[in-house]
Amino acid sequence: MKKNIKSLNIFLLVSALFITISCTDAIEITQPGRLGADQAFKNVNDLQLGLSGVYSTFDHSSEIQFNALFTDELSIGFDNGGQGLGNGTYGFVLNPGSAISGALWAGYYNALVQSNLLLDATENITPEASEQADFNDVRGQALALRAYAHFQLLAYYSPDLTDDSSPGVIIMDRVPGVDETLPRNTTGEVFTAILNDLTEAEPLIQDDENATFVSKSFVTALRARIALYRKQYATADGLAQDVLADFPIVDRTAYANIFTDLGNDGVIFKLERTIGDGYDRQGATGSAAAGGWAGANFAFVNASVDGSPYFEMGRSLFNLLDPDDIRYDVNVHPSSVVDPDYANSANPRNSDILAIGKYTGSEGQPLMNDLKIFRSAEFLLIRAEAAAANNNLVAAAGFIKQLRDARFTAAQPLPVYGNRQEALRAVLNERRIELAFEGHRWLDLKRLGVDAGVGVERDPIDCAVNGACTLAANDFRMRSVPVPLAELNANPVIAQNPGY
Repeated sequence: MKKNIKSLNIFLLVSALFITISCTDAIEITQPGRLGADQAFKNVNDLQLGLSGVYSTFDHSSEIQFNALFTDELSIGFDNGGQGLGNGTYGFVLNPGSAISGALWAGYYNALVQSNLLLDATENITPEASEQADFNDVRGQALALRAYAHFQLLAYYSPDLTDDSSPGVIIMDRVPGVDETLPRNTTGEVFTAILNDLTEAEPLIQDDENATFVSKSFVTALRARIALYRKQYATADGLAQDVLADFPIVDRTAYANIFTDLGNDGVIFKLERTIGDGYDRQGATGSAAAGGWAGANFAFVNASVDGSPYFEMGRSLFNLLDPDDIRYDVNVHPSSVVDPDYANSANPRNSDILAIGKYTGSEGQPLMNDLKIFRSAEFLLIRAEAAAANNNLVAAAGFIKQLRDARFTAAQPLPVYGNRQEALRAVLNERRIELAFEGHRWLDLKRLGVDAGVGVERDPIDCAVNGACTLAANDFRMRSVPVPLAELNANPVIAQNPGY
């Protein structure tokens, strides 16, 4: 039986392990009194508790911050005291010392090590017949989480996800030895490891339709996203159809409930956040090493204008929103002050305050919400992108209309696209609205920006502070995140990404 993360503290697996940013240090460091996996895990119940510990190592707040701050989702808030400005991220500064580089590398390799320790422990336990299904489920979920961590690393660090020979990341399918220094595997090798894990995981996983745990639908969703990022559009479209068959597009009310954590309709998988867990805190404000409440990526106290927002919604994003669209209500906090003539305002930071409402909080804790990883709308947009990429412009328009019909108060007109690039640009814009502040924008521009003819495009008001208004989709900073400095210093065989 699966365990509820809310009822558990971080298990011994987590408290007994520590890793640094470097993969050469991503090992268990022997200390007096520490327990190994064979001692910590004696039975299936221990494995289930350990699985909860593995889940607790996964976070998405750094990605929410980076995808918003480095692109065109944000503007500087009226209560900003330098947050996000000193490190240069808002000015398109990205280098091996940047917070996002270290946060992603350390975070996901930590998750990989702990997934591997749990998987190693399953090799030493023989379950009773009555425990076999639960034992299989633990192993299946751990394999799927390992695949997800490898994919997230690849999505950020590989400069070309469509080229199997391009540099990937280090495959971490075991806990490395103390003296090992490991080179990067190719992108193709990493994808092979990911898909092998998913193939092994799928038949082992029990389906209980709990959005806070890995399910068979999680496996299908991850495969669909992988195929999309690889531009294997026929495969992506078929898998997206499979996801949508079980998770259809939800109506306006259900959509709003997703972001107040009052409902999970349309949510395939999310990372649960609750009072008293390791993420129940104010994160590092203005930094991609956030790690706290999701809403604390943008405000100090609460999501309202009175809650000290140090980041606000970017004007170029706001200008895409329609008040008749429920996504306007979810993303724009109702306390926002909207200046229709903001471009001519003498002080737009005070006359035009667009507070971000997507993470208002739950369980009575402002700014704390579950982090949505896979939602059904993404898979309708995958279908739209696959159609547009194959020059099926009418089908692409139909999928966009289907989503808009579910989000607006009335049925929307069928869009008309003149060519493939125009259709892809429309898909990118719809993803920008639907998936705003959920950690997708930089990744979307990385993989689709060149084809759609779209890069980072901030409103002149939002870039007046530093002149960083646009960034071309083919810029090297839009192709990959740099390997972090700590890894380069510790690992002599690691290679850096082009441009850094």
